[in-house]
Amino acid sequence: MMQENIDLLTDMETRVVQASHGRRFVNFLVDFIVLNIVAYILYEVLNLLAPDVYLWLNSTKGSGYFASFLTNILLFGTIMAWIEILTKGRSLGKLITNTKAVREDGNPITMGDAFARGFARLVPFEAFSALGSPCYPWHDRWTKTYVIDLKESILKQEQAPGL
Repeated sequence: MMQENIDLLTDMETRVVQASHGRRFVNFLVDFIVLNIVAYILYEVLNLLAPDVYLWLNSTKGSGYFASFLTNILLFGTIMAWIEILTKGRSLGKLITNTKAVREDGNPITMGDAFARGFARLVPFEAFSALGSPCYPWHDRWTKTYVIDLKESILKQEQAPGL
C-alpha cells in the first residue's frame, strides 16, 4: 500500500484575529517615535546637502511653511509605506507587539496596500477612528487590511519560489 504525502499546512484554514487596542496603541507610539527619528535624520542630511532648501523648509512664513507642511505629509506617508514594504507588514511597533499588517484574506500586504495605508493615516482625525470596538481604523478599513495578532492567527505558509 502506497502512502500519500499530505501537506498539513496547505489544508489549514486561514484565521485572522485582530490585534487588541493596547497593541495597536503601542504600535502607534513606537512607530511615531521611529518616524520622527527617521524624519529628523533625513532633514539633517538635507541640511548638509542643501542648506538653503533646509532653511526655506524651516521658514514659518509663506511658501516655505506650506512646502514644509506638504513635505512632512509626503515624508510621513512614504516612510510608513516603505517600512511596511521592507518588513512585509511589520513596523518596529508591530515587531515589538508580535502583530502584522495583512490583507483581509490573510495574505501579505502589497506595495500598493502599504502606500495606501501610509497615506490614509494622513486624513485628519484618522487616529480617532481606531477607538471603536473592534479596533478597525480607517487606514485598515479603506485598504481592506487588518493588523493581526500573530500568536492568535493562523496564516497559510508562504512558499519560497521554486518549491
